[in-house]
Formats: sequence, C-alpha cells, structure tokens
Amino acid sequence: MQIGTPTLIILSGLPGAGKTTLGRALAREIGAVHVRIDSIEQAIWAWGFVKDLEDVGYRVGYALALDNLRLGLDVVADCVNPWGPTRQAWRGVARDAAAASFEVEVICSDTAEHRRRVETRPPDVPGHILPTWQEVIERDYRPWEGERLVIDTTRRSVEAGVAEIQAALARA
Repeated sequence: MQIGTPTLIILSGLPGAGKTTLGRALAREIGAVHVRIDSIEQAIWAWGFVKDLEDVGYRVGYALALDNLRLGLDVVADCVNPWGPTRQAWRGVARDAAAASFEVEVICSDTAEHRRRVETRPPDVPGHILPTWQEVIERDYRPWEGERLVIDTTRRSVEAGVAEIQAALARA
C-alpha cells in the first residue's frame, strides 16, 4: 500500500542509453506504474488511425500518468523527453495531480558502448522499428536546464542505478 505523496519519476535520455531497462526494474522494485512512450506510440501506429504522431504518444502518456498519480500510485515515465517543453509538460502532470516529480537523465557516456547497444538490441515491442545509430546521434536532444539526477549506465549495473535513484528519492 502506498503511503504519502505519489511521485512521478521521469526517465529521459537518448534511445539505447538504458531508460527502459532501468525504468522497468525501478517500477518493479517500488511497485510503480511504468508508462513507456515507445509502447504507446507503437500501439497507435498499429491501429493505423494516425499517420503523423507528432506529440500524440506523449499526450497519451501524460494522461495515463495523471490518472495513476491521482489514484495515489507512483509512476515511472520512460521517454526520450528531448526538449524543455516536454520536460515542463511532465512537471505539469505532477503539479496537476498534486504529486511530486523527480527527473532522471539516463546517459551512456561511452560512445562505442552506446552505439553497440543501439545496433544490437532487439525490438521488445512487436512491430517497433528501432532507430539507427545515425538517427540517434542526429536526434534533436537539447541540453537540460534545471536540476536532475544523471545516471550513467555505461559501467553501472541496473541494480546500482535503481539503488541510486531510490537513495536520491529518499533525500528529496
């Protein structure tokens, strides 16, 4: 049973950095809802009703997170979250739910390792076409303004990353 203010934990970073692996493990560990934008967008594409997603996946993600936060559940949002406006929108979701928000940028600082992950990982959402390394490095991912916890997954185990997030949450 959840006691206290629900928290929206926003995991952001480039594809292949380790967000989903970390997000799933964290959600499992703390009993949170895992909201993954890739899964939402692929489900929308599969139906074939929307030809240009633009921000549809994010808007659905915001709504799902808001509903679950209002139920008193912690939510782990798993998305690239590349720009200030998307980052502000996630904070707005927490605010609208009277929940706390905690931002985590997931990185892989070793370029060769990051590239290896991008080029060798299998898709884990049926029909999802993963980005190429070229698409990842050309992505419009803007620098952060404001506070966040940075987790470098290069040489850190998933368990260590989860423990670091939990420790930071306890301090916040």
